[in-house]
Amino acid sequence: MGVLFLHNRRCIRFPVDPNRYCRYHQVEGQTDGGTSLTRTLVKLELDKVLAKLEQHCVSPLGVERVRTLRPSRDLETVSRRQAATSEADRLLARYPDLPLGRIYDLREEVERAAVGGMLEGPQLLKVATTLASARRLYKFLRGLEGSWPVFRAMAERIADLRQLEKEITAAIGPDGLVLDQATPRLASLRQQIRKLQEQTQERLDNYLRSPQMQKFLQDNIYTMRNGRYVLPVRQEYRQQVPGLVHDQSASGATLFIEPMALVEINNELHRLQAAEAREVEAILQRLSNLIGQEKERLTLTLEALGDIDFTIAKGRLSHKMSALAPRLNGEGRWRINQGRHPLLSGKVVPISLTLGYEFDTLVITGPNTGGKTVTLKTIGLFTLMAQCGLHLPAASGTEIAATAAVYADIGDEQSIEQSLSTFSAHLSQIITILKEVTAGSLVLLDELGAGTDPTEGAALAMAILDHLTRLGARTVATTHYSELKAYAYARERVENAAVEFDSQTLQPTYRLLIGTPGESNAFAVAARLGLMESIIQKARSFLGEEDRRVNRLIAGLTEDKRVSEQERAQAEQLRREAQAMRAEQERLWQEWQQQAAAQMQKVREEARQLVRRARAETREIMARLDKELAAASLKEQQKAVFRARQQIKDLEDEMERELEKYQPAAAGEPPQELQVGDKVLLQTWGQVGEVISPPSAQGEVLVQVGVMKLNVYLKDLRLVSAGAKETRVKKRAAQAGWTVQVAQNDELSPEIDLRGLTVAEACEQVDKYLDDAVLAGLNQVSLIHGKGTGALRVALQKYLREHPLVKSFRFGGAGEGGSGVTVVDISR
Repeated sequence: MGVLFLHNRRCIRFPVDPNRYCRYHQVEGQTDGGTSLTRTLVKLELDKVLAKLEQHCVSPLGVERVRTLRPSRDLETVSRRQAATSEADRLLARYPDLPLGRIYDLREEVERAAVGGMLEGPQLLKVATTLASARRLYKFLRGLEGSWPVFRAMAERIADLRQLEKEITAAIGPDGLVLDQATPRLASLRQQIRKLQEQTQERLDNYLRSPQMQKFLQDNIYTMRNGRYVLPVRQEYRQQVPGLVHDQSASGATLFIEPMALVEINNELHRLQAAEAREVEAILQRLSNLIGQEKERLTLTLEALGDIDFTIAKGRLSHKMSALAPRLNGEGRWRINQGRHPLLSGKVVPISLTLGYEFDTLVITGPNTGGKTVTLKTIGLFTLMAQCGLHLPAASGTEIAATAAVYADIGDEQSIEQSLSTFSAHLSQIITILKEVTAGSLVLLDELGAGTDPTEGAALAMAILDHLTRLGARTVATTHYSELKAYAYARERVENAAVEFDSQTLQPTYRLLIGTPGESNAFAVAARLGLMESIIQKARSFLGEEDRRVNRLIAGLTEDKRVSEQERAQAEQLRREAQAMRAEQERLWQEWQQQAAAQMQKVREEARQLVRRARAETREIMARLDKELAAASLKEQQKAVFRARQQIKDLEDEMERELEKYQPAAAGEPPQELQVGDKVLLQTWGQVGEVISPPSAQGEVLVQVGVMKLNVYLKDLRLVSAGAKETRVKKRAAQAGWTVQVAQNDELSPEIDLRGLTVAEACEQVDKYLDDAVLAGLNQVSLIHGKGTGALRVALQKYLREHPLVKSFRFGGAGEGGSGVTVVDISR
């Protein structure tokens, strides 16, 4: 009856099968041994959730899949269903306006056409419309970028029926009528019919305009009777208008006469109209036969369209509920984070709970209308929704045992089955559940043991919970009995929970508190409402010592819970602040790294420019020296050589000073002592910083690098020596990462081995080597490149032809390496 009530109060877009909800009563992979599963699904209101899902379908095919949807306990099936819903949710987020179009259920039409039946124009139009929607949907899904395995697989099942669509749309108009151009014969027949109709109407107009004829007519109009054009003639003038009488008015005063002059024209018109009807029937039959021939492919296409519509509907429902896919397991574990019952509207207080982790049985106590029953329904409904492949309105981390059977005995005051909420009715339902339940099943019991003597009811409730816990079931039960609160503390794998109640406002907060039993609020409510304090104190005296002890225990636990929650909230706040600070530090660190990388790039470029300038100045000095030596006397030559050497020395000193900026002398062991203001090298990052505090007991030093202040371990630092300078340009350049060499003749080898280098590397080495050779006073050097394929040799010789320091070059002679060596004469 609850299901029928739902349909009595809402509009259904499609015809409703009154027996459709019986299809929900059987869960896939679960045998219905009685009525418990049927009652469970109705009590948990899965039918109402599926009714919401049905509203998001755009076709009868999708609606049919909703109406036949059943929860599954197969983990692989549930995972596949959830993956499809997740993909639909993701697709809708990117493409909210999917081209689903109008999709009709054509199975009846296809079946009729397959056995030779003829479809009418509107039916053919439905076929063409559905095929057009399928074509557009196929094109859209095939053109998606990225990974869409579910929708691509469904799209592949849509057949290419463009030719059939073209045939139908070429013959059937948007109004469902056969078009003139369907066949040449039909076009000719309709043209003749229109011509005859025009002739007939012209003659009839002449009758109406005739003054003599007007006095014979009842009204100055013409009409049709039995498909023939007639005039309304007065009865008394019957003999004045020769023709055939086709009808008369109810009073007999008017006769509808077809004038004799129109009989032959009307006969011809009827003949042409009969021929037109036969031609239209032939066209409809031909198109119907084409549809019948495509029965198999049409059936597959319709199935694919129904699956796509159904999957998209699940995605739309997920989006509307702000839901997400739960994690699934087959081990009987539930974790609900901030879960909201999908049928509640307005401001909903979410619940969070676990089951199957630290405990298997949860006993919930608290006031009426406090949310105990909603908690039961939420965990049960979430399980059934997940098994149907629906997303859950909850926060990330929610987990559901997808393989669990669900049983519920819920006596809801708002249910129309309230009349059955007696002890006998509850116990009968529980007995049925106990016969069917197995390990891992989810059992939901509302007001367990209610409706009888409190002492016996509490004892019976504890025995039932004991049985279910030993069996390995997962149980959530609600109760008002204080004995069950103490029972939950005394049993392993059993836990207390309470729905919070504000004794100041006398209103429930709807928050679920795990680990704390519900307090007795009767005295607080009575005092708040104004009951005399003497009566309340007298009532307290009637409580037994055990009751008072339990109440004190609950009060203490509640206070401990409040304090621990407050401390946990403070710790969580500190954790969030620490995370924020860490994130900010990481952001600043990333910015510093980027700045440091940019600065290092700038430094390297400046060093390169310095080396290039040194080379150019050296060549200029040597060129001037050559000119002076050629034109001067011996004494002047000696002076020129001295000046050149002095200029080269000055250049070396300048390079040394400049390179000192780029690479500190930081080799060696970690510094033993550091003072504020010392310059240190951070080996990990290759950056120089300044010590702003001495090392701590943990061996950390506070170093400032640019705008950043960093704690760095002492072992990662090297002291930068302010006076550690090398006198040779070769050593300083090598420390800076460059291979510039300035050497004397006795230090520079007359040959260089280039084997194994790339062309670019070899050319760079040769350029540097020739500079050093000029400075060293060498007149001839040998480049060893090997024979190999000859590619390196050819590239080097091409490079030497354009080099300003090369006078000439040749292959090595006998004893010099032959064609594997190029001998270069240096220009002086």
